[in-house]
Amino acid sequence: MGWAALGRRAGGGSRPPVSPLLSLSIASLAGSFTLAILCILTLTLTLATLAHAEDIFEEGKSDKEILDNLLLSTRYDKRLLPPVQGTLTVNVSVLLLSLASPDESSLKYEVEFLLQQQWYDPRLRYSNRSSYEFLNAIHHHNDIWLPDTYFIMHGDFKDPLIPVHFALRIYRNGTVNYLMRRHLILSCQGRLNIFPFDDPMCSFAIESISYEQTAITYVWKNDEGTLRTSPSLTTLNAYLIQNRTIPCPIKASWRGNYSCLKVDLIFTRDRAFYFTTVFIPGIILVTSSFITFWLEWNAVPARVMIGVTTMLNFFTTSNGFRSTLPVVSNLTAMNVWDGVCMCFIYASLLEFVCVNYVGRKRPLHNVVYRPGENPVTQRLPAVLSRIGIILASPLKREGGGATVPGGGGGAPNEIVTCTNCGPNPCTHTATNGCAAEVRKKEPPHPIRVAKTIDVIARITFPTAYAVFLIFFFIHYKGFS
Repeated sequence: MGWAALGRRAGGGSRPPVSPLLSLSIASLAGSFTLAILCILTLTLTLATLAHAEDIFEEGKSDKEILDNLLLSTRYDKRLLPPVQGTLTVNVSVLLLSLASPDESSLKYEVEFLLQQQWYDPRLRYSNRSSYEFLNAIHHHNDIWLPDTYFIMHGDFKDPLIPVHFALRIYRNGTVNYLMRRHLILSCQGRLNIFPFDDPMCSFAIESISYEQTAITYVWKNDEGTLRTSPSLTTLNAYLIQNRTIPCPIKASWRGNYSCLKVDLIFTRDRAFYFTTVFIPGIILVTSSFITFWLEWNAVPARVMIGVTTMLNFFTTSNGFRSTLPVVSNLTAMNVWDGVCMCFIYASLLEFVCVNYVGRKRPLHNVVYRPGENPVTQRLPAVLSRIGIILASPLKREGGGATVPGGGGGAPNEIVTCTNCGPNPCTHTATNGCAAEVRKKEPPHPIRVAKTIDVIARITFPTAYAVFLIFFFIHYKGFS
């Protein structure tokens, strides 16, 4: 009867109430079915992913496809250090490409080089079934862990780091080779007190900005003691004389608990340039001022023109060159050179003033000057005669004779006191044949004194300047 009633209700359009137990069974069955479908789909996707992972390293796949798989976020995180045992070692090498002309006024040199960094990252190993010896990861630069290398103790970067200035390669075994081209303007250290005989040293160092030495260690690749240089550098290497690559000394490092490598570039200045533009022109101007000593004492226009012209030319040359030099507060070799050379030029001008002043003085005792006589050779006969008398005196004494002091062997221009003139003694030259008792020197004529000063200056000025040149170049060259 119950089943009949249910049939009638169904036929009459009314439904009996569903049992709660039946509803729960249906829901459980649907959930289980859905879960089974999801498990099947997940397994299918996993198998497909694994198959794709195995297939991604087959031949014919591009660098991008391989790197996209290697750098999946589920297996690679660039924020983490490569998982190596112990400290991560970064091998560093530098290839010097070019050197620019130095700026002497600021001690800056432009240096272009390639910096290579190499390390091991096991997360980037890929199958040997690939035909690639390495993967070109330049376009994945922002997705790969790179050392945060920082340049210290340098000047400025001339060019920014853009993709065309670096290369990034990943090898089969997980070795990463990172190469970057940098153009630095180095601030150098020189000894300006002996400029231009000093050898400036330019240095820069590399260091990790965030990882301490316990995490990252920088080492020079293959224990290189010097930089490798490009073959094209031979035509540009006009100033570099030495270079070295060393670990940073503890006292010179930025932070002692960070691994640091240092590059020292030792330059020399082009001394031929300074000799041709400073020293040789200065020597010519100074020696030109000595020409006045061979001119007549009264050649006023010529001697004044030479003295003033050489002084003005030296001032112009010195000031034009000094404007390109760095300004320092201590005494430098160039200051010594300019000061001494100017003193010689000025002294030669003062010598002419003295000679002209002495030559125009009025002579004493009406002494007559004989034109054309050399002031040195003019007194030579008297000197030789006196030497002969002194040497002959012992011989005459041995023969019984005696010489009268101031006898007839006197010089012709010497004034003697004669007693043959009467009660009052008079003075004559030694050639008048009178018996001389007292001999006096003739007062020198002013013109003779002026010419004597010129003769002395012809010897003393060049000799003193030659001594200065020898001392200057030996002294300052010895400090370099």
